[in-house]
Amino acid sequence: MARQTSIPCVLMRGGTSKGPYFLLDDLPDDTETRDKVLLSVMGSPDMRQIDGIGGADTLTSKVAMIGPSARDGIDVDYLFAQVSIDKAFVDTAPSCGNILSGIRPYALEKGLVPIQGETSKVTIYNVNTDSVIEAVIETPDGAVNYDGEAAIDGVPGLAAPILLKFMEVAGSKTGKLLPTGNPIDVIDGIEVTCIDVAMPMVIMRAGNLGIAGSETADDINANGALFERVETIRRKAGELMGLGDVAEMVVPKIGLLSPPEHGGSITSRYLVPHKCHAAHAVTGGICVATCAVMHGTVAEGLSRVQRTDDETIVIEHPSGTLAIELGVTGHGPDLDVRYGGVLRTARRLFAGEVYVPSKVWAGRN
Repeated sequence: MARQTSIPCVLMRGGTSKGPYFLLDDLPDDTETRDKVLLSVMGSPDMRQIDGIGGADTLTSKVAMIGPSARDGIDVDYLFAQVSIDKAFVDTAPSCGNILSGIRPYALEKGLVPIQGETSKVTIYNVNTDSVIEAVIETPDGAVNYDGEAAIDGVPGLAAPILLKFMEVAGSKTGKLLPTGNPIDVIDGIEVTCIDVAMPMVIMRAGNLGIAGSETADDINANGALFERVETIRRKAGELMGLGDVAEMVVPKIGLLSPPEHGGSITSRYLVPHKCHAAHAVTGGICVATCAVMHGTVAEGLSRVQRTDDETIVIEHPSGTLAIELGVTGHGPDLDVRYGGVLRTARRLFAGEVYVPSKVWAGRN
């Protein structure tokens, strides 16, 4: 008789994203089988993800995998996966700072890290980007607090703040802040900045592509000619950045910049890369913020920044704003990124078991 395999799972909203959180030990050891399990869990490939728990949106087709870390000074390891909706493809090349914001409460409630007092710090190693993130969360009375007065654009209501501090994020995938060695390259007649800070990105001026840059996410998504042109540039940039053929990869991501209109530092439309983010990625926000303060990039003349060593960069996006606390030394091409900080919120939605057919995985013997 055909049976199903049950896997312990916690569904959480992390920042402006949502997805299942798993212990690494509860998933298959080999990557091929693990990917098949994640595709089955989310219901991919299918545009509705009707046979899984995915939300039929790139922001809700994400997975977090967590385990205790053997690294000195690190509490947990975090592996992120973006599960394609319409293809049988699982991408662990990028990270996700929004999903990352749910790691702290998950790790504390799973007992991977002890609660330390009124607040608890969790130090996370991001396997995807070989980087370290420090997170602080409220834990009054020995329990994770989800209620509070913190608001983030793109999420309704208020919640307890989770403070994230991204360390050692320059060259997250390519090993270089500027993978091509240049603050500006020209691809197909368009000036671009290829930059790698927490997330490899190809950043362009929206105006050079015939748009204002303040359009809604729906308006951007309806512009097929824009995506076709941007994808051609992205693939060529991927080669220049040392990432190889990126046709089947979601990195590098795309940032389309324009001047701020509501008192912020810069306006960004973040492409993921074949759809416009409804708000803005956290890791992409750190990358955009760095581009905004660096002399000689495509952001020069668009951004309104002070260029101090420690500065709050406010990114205007389709759902509001994202504030990035950025610590740098220098503001030229030799700029050193000391940290990128951001406030997020998260909420535990349900805990239980998710099922996959035994033909996909029969479980651990």
